[in-house]
Amino acid sequence: MNDTLSSVSLAKADVNPEIFAEEIGRSFEDWGFAIVSDHGISDELIGRAEQMSRAFFALSEETKRAYHIAGDGGARGYTPFGTEVAKDATLHDLKEFWHIGRELPAGHAFESFMSPNIWPAELPEFREVYTEMFAAFDKAGGRILEAIARYLKLSPDFFEETVQDGNSVMRLIHYPPVPEDSPAVRAAAHEDINTITLLIGAEEAGLELLDKQGNWRSVSPKSGELAVNIGDMLQRLTNNRLPSTTHRVVNPAPERRGHSRYSMPFFLHFRPDYLIETLPDCVDNSHPNLYPEPITAHDYLLERLREIGLA
Repeated sequence: MNDTLSSVSLAKADVNPEIFAEEIGRSFEDWGFAIVSDHGISDELIGRAEQMSRAFFALSEETKRAYHIAGDGGARGYTPFGTEVAKDATLHDLKEFWHIGRELPAGHAFESFMSPNIWPAELPEFREVYTEMFAAFDKAGGRILEAIARYLKLSPDFFEETVQDGNSVMRLIHYPPVPEDSPAVRAAAHEDINTITLLIGAEEAGLELLDKQGNWRSVSPKSGELAVNIGDMLQRLTNNRLPSTTHRVVNPAPERRGHSRYSMPFFLHFRPDYLIETLPDCVDNSHPNLYPEPITAHDYLLERLREIGLA
């Protein structure tokens, strides 16, 4: 196992896909995380998306709350500060966020699984920017899944159908300044529900992962790099070979407590009807099947959303 979480270049996948697959796959198996550079999402687009996120969260509380859809589990639109709580945690996370999902054509088979997006009228360019950003995240995620398939000795296109029109969600997060006496943290220790998560590096530090020795380690992508981690669905599919690592966002040092933190994770999901059934090659005498009961991606998602207070 490598002692550090080093950066891997997605551009290498175009030159030698097998070497890239080995590098990123080993990082995922060791850490549940990888840092990815040269991922194809332009700095210009990232800059526009980050600027638009700041503009939205700067709107008045009354304006933002007008886009909160009660009973929708936060699937689309605005989720106010103090709503989400990590599984088994007792205090709410110190964040507010906005969700953007996949745009489906009318009459699509998955319409009943995915709510339509809503868009803030106060920011006319919001829809254009994040529709472009969603597509860029989706493309980068597909390339990383191809490398994971190669690492697992599957067909390189194995994941294409599993995530086609999947229930992926882009989340814009604002962590406001933290009071000195706050008993809560920006995001309590948790694992992600989905297949893989792609996160554009935040200006403010705070992201940490829990390594296999039980130590918290900082995850610090450089500007423009992605932090990518395995979610529970892929952990389940691979019988824990690729671990969904516990991570958190800790409060800043005293001198930075007056600063907001913004981040933009993309939660890439399997399609709702995909049956998550342990891969046969991930089961042997030393690794018995930990998940003998298959479950659809949609049912698993609902199960987990209830645990964190969003459904």
